[in-house]
Amino acid sequence: MSHHTYKHVELTGSSENGIEDAIQSALTKAAGSIEHMRWFEVTDTRGHIEDGRVGHWQVTIKVGFTLE
Repeated sequence: MSHHTYKHVELTGSSENGIEDAIQSALTKAAGSIEHMRWFEVTDTRGHIEDGRVGHWQVTIKVGFTLE
């Protein structure tokens, strides 16, 4: 069995379309500069209200990636 060492960073993604889209937005952006991403954990969810409705979602995640 191989052993891995992980590092994690905290990211916040936002979307007008929903929580999953906000998460994907953060992961897509991070994939441009972080290699070997393996897992994420949602640590906070919040939203912005406009005219009594959800304007957009903000989701903060921890993203773990393996170190080489």
